[in-house]
Amino acid sequence: MKKIIYLLATLFLFSTVETFAQSKKKAKEEPVSDRQYWCDMTYKIARPVLLALSKGELKKQMPIEQHTDGVGREHFAYLEAMGRVLVGIAPWLESGESVGKEGEQRKELTDYALAGIRNAVDPSSPDYMNFSGKYGGQPVVDAAFFAQALLRSPKVLWGGLSKETQQMVIDALKMTREITPGFNNWLLFSGIIEVFLLKNGEQWDGMRVDYAMRQHEQWYKGDGIYGDGPDFHWDYYNSFVIQPMMVDMGESLVANKRLPEQWYKQILTRATRYAEIQERLISPEGAYPPIGRSLAYRMGAFQVLSHAALQHRLPVGVTPAQVRCALTAVMKRQMTAPDTFDDNGWLRIGFGGAQPGVGESYICTASLYLCTAALLPLGLPASDPFWSDPPASWTQKKAWNGEDFPIDHAIR
Repeated sequence: MKKIIYLLATLFLFSTVETFAQSKKKAKEEPVSDRQYWCDMTYKIARPVLLALSKGELKKQMPIEQHTDGVGREHFAYLEAMGRVLVGIAPWLESGESVGKEGEQRKELTDYALAGIRNAVDPSSPDYMNFSGKYGGQPVVDAAFFAQALLRSPKVLWGGLSKETQQMVIDALKMTREITPGFNNWLLFSGIIEVFLLKNGEQWDGMRVDYAMRQHEQWYKGDGIYGDGPDFHWDYYNSFVIQPMMVDMGESLVANKRLPEQWYKQILTRATRYAEIQERLISPEGAYPPIGRSLAYRMGAFQVLSHAALQHRLPVGVTPAQVRCALTAVMKRQMTAPDTFDDNGWLRIGFGGAQPGVGESYICTASLYLCTAALLPLGLPASDPFWSDPPASWTQKKAWNGEDFPIDHAIR
């Protein structure tokens, strides 16, 4: 009888081990979807910032890695981190999925964000942020990204705040008016803050908006590219700042009958052309040229392409699936490079890993969170073709694999 019991127990043990091994193998065989991969990366990037801020401990917890010439960045870093995290994830917080693992991640970050915004604008909070020009003009930059995030999430981020907190946000944004922006892309920072105030029924300064829009019209160089000021620069500032802000500003201005629709259509045509150029910059391996300044913003360089995908205005011949696959390749190539994150999950300065020399004097840990600007398509539902269509090769992958691909044409 003992032998029979022993035999049965042994068989049960082997069966349990085999079942566990099979389930583990099955889990390995079932790859994570592109969408869930993006959600996981969003969570990994944003959580340290928003969790600390929700507790009123961002100033206490966030390290400030910076160039040796970048002294004093602690006066700006915290608003910088918040504004840049939120500007990229706002569409996802606004309309992402509410169920499953994604729903849990999204709800957690939304709760952190709402509590964090309160701490950022409440003068009694230990994380109260600097929106003034007391130490320099940088606050207008990141207040602008913050305002842009609120424009991109009017129901969840802005609408989720109490009336009291909303008023504190408005008061904080108005403090940036004492800052004179530079004669370059900075004009758009002042402009988008005023557009946010306009959209929410506040007194706004139309001159700042009109000046920013008209100057950039004068700085247009052709074929979807604006100068950063009077001169043309080979960098990614058309994507980091210029075109996404012009598109978002234009959308609100047209809705409020403050901009001719034809002018806005022209802005969109140029942005769509630049998105076409961006898609062609991505190599078959998910690499792209390290051209110009602010390379430490990493995949944020593709905000224009991500924005076009979010708004369903990709160029003819560029499918949503190929953009998803191209951006996923960039994300996997760049954000999983060794030492991109420190041991506590904070981003480190670099382009393809930890490369402190990539950071200019205005770059610090907080600056790096503009990488979230590539995540805008998470604001599309999982059923959207961007996510649901089968994988597709992007232009360079087709070209270098000997497949047919559309030739390129400039716009006039």
